[in-house]
Amino acid sequence: MLKVENATMRFGGLIAVNNASLDVREGSITGLIGPNGAGKTTLFAIIAGFLKPTEGAISLYGKDITTEQPHRRAISGIARTFQIVQPFAGLNVHENITVGAYLRHAKPSDAVEKARDVARQVGLEKDLEKSAASLTVAGRKRLELARALATEPKILLLDEVLAGLNPSEIRDIIPVIRTIRNSGVTILMIEHVMQAVMNLCEHVYVLAQGKMIAEGTPTVVCNDQAVIEAYLGKGSAERIARQSAENTGGPNA
Repeated sequence: MLKVENATMRFGGLIAVNNASLDVREGSITGLIGPNGAGKTTLFAIIAGFLKPTEGAISLYGKDITTEQPHRRAISGIARTFQIVQPFAGLNVHENITVGAYLRHAKPSDAVEKARDVARQVGLEKDLEKSAASLTVAGRKRLELARALATEPKILLLDEVLAGLNPSEIRDIIPVIRTIRNSGVTILMIEHVMQAVMNLCEHVYVLAQGKMIAEGTPTVVCNDQAVIEAYLGKGSAERIARQSAENTGGPNA
């Protein structure tokens, strides 16, 4: 459905994304993980059209969209959330969601009704008249998700939608994300909360220092030595393996 081919993004002498490729299968939840500063959000900006890659190509359903503007990609079915949530503070929850619904519904009454349906989908139906500025962190995360969903995307890019939530809030929102996928929306998600990655994602890509260093199922990726080294530092994989062997009485125990 979505293909990123050899994407590179340079900012002067800094290479934020370095020859990175990924494929997202329609109907899937695909994860993009990696340590802080790996280039994940930059790659999202390339996919959504906010940045034009220095090299490489982006295609959706086989159509090259590398040079398309963000609004054209939104019309094609790409929507994204942002890591730093910034709702329209002067509007209430319903109005915030309605802004997104106007992409597909020019008639105000239709946009308002669509926004109400989306609010129900993400668990904000009781907060429609609340000021967006008054929401908790968890409420703002749901609102960010709702604004993107209101554009009726085919693929939804979630940039750390669980960041800042406590364990209970994370448990509550995981089924919401799964329901969105089950409704027909493909999801590509950046996430540091491994509980969510393990529970939600069928396939995971790992980005470190701008490069894709691993891909596979969550279980395979989490046990990959290169991934462990990227997160925990040089020598970590060997130390973990050694400690595991010692705790189990040796490799032949």
